[in-house]
Amino acid sequence: MTTPTDVLFISHGGGPMPLLGDPGHREMVERLQVIAGQLRRPSAILVISAHWEAPVPTITSGANPTLIHDYSGFPPESYEITYPCPGAPALAQQIHQALEQAGMSARLDDRRGFDHGLFVPLKLMYPEADIPCVQLSLVDSLDAETHLAMGRALQALEVDNLLVIGSGFSFHNMQAFFAPSTPDTQVRNQAFEEWLEATCRDTRIEETERTERLRHWERAPHARFCHPREEHLLPLHVCYGLAAKPSECHISATILGKQAGMFYWRVTH
Repeated sequence: MTTPTDVLFISHGGGPMPLLGDPGHREMVERLQVIAGQLRRPSAILVISAHWEAPVPTITSGANPTLIHDYSGFPPESYEITYPCPGAPALAQQIHQALEQAGMSARLDDRRGFDHGLFVPLKLMYPEADIPCVQLSLVDSLDAETHLAMGRALQALEVDNLLVIGSGFSFHNMQAFFAPSTPDTQVRNQAFEEWLEATCRDTRIEETERTERLRHWERAPHARFCHPREEHLLPLHVCYGLAAKPSECHISATILGKQAGMFYWRVTH
């Protein structure tokens, strides 16, 4: 890579709620704003969002993507949110080439807009909306190894000051978010978060073991309670596949009454 790449997995909260002043997202908003202030200003941002699944890795390649307000049941202002950042067609082409060269079928999509996994956190982090952005889909098989491999393929990118964001949620059990918290649910939430932090940060773990732990993440304590469906965890796999080393920083926040984590890597290949 030309210069070190900043790689960040974030827990992005519930729909547009972080932008609506919801008190259950206060810590998350504060954390993202602090992180943005500490990072180098990126020349471009690549977001892997939990809210886009496709048969093969797919990349937004339009010059001026629209927004997809992909949530329902929120106040009218939720559907008037804007984030007029430009696309980055040349970067999209590079990502497509990197995936193809790694032996993965991939496609470009010049019509798809940006979903809330991109525009909600970026509106908090970079409200001027003046940094070119590209979004990369998950693969709808939700296979952990596939997403690790996607991250490894991205190591071939040569982009100055690129920021890669895996936009998901380290805890994503919708029923638990809206049910009363109990000592049991708190213990299960905490146990998985501790496993995830150790997996991503413990420098005593060899990278082969770290990879195996993420490949078989469902063996973690209370994994399927925390992720009945894994789409919000898999952006982390892409981030780690790209980084291939321990995370330098773990950021914790209480979001909607649950403990959630974020991870940062500075990557040079």
